[in-house]
Amino acid sequence: MPTTKSAIKAMRQSLKRRQTNLKTLEKYKKALRDFRKLIVKGARAEAEKAMSTASSLIDKAVKKNQVHHNKASRLKARMAAAVKNLTK
Repeated sequence: MPTTKSAIKAMRQSLKRRQTNLKTLEKYKKALRDFRKLIVKGARAEAEKAMSTASSLIDKAVKKNQVHHNKASRLKARMAAAVKNLTK
């Protein structure tokens, strides 16, 4: 456990930041899960809306440096390909 005042404050700050980071990550992961469920169901219109929401959340995670931009690009490309394959 930290003993100095500054270390105690730093610990408090890091715990708060961790909670915020976990919320952001959980939001985008939940959006991806919802999108994948719609793809399995075959609901194209709903999947497109979910893709838009998920893309937005992924971009926000990238902006906060929680997800690498290449991973974000890969996820969004795969979502777009999944929606495109629904028409076939």
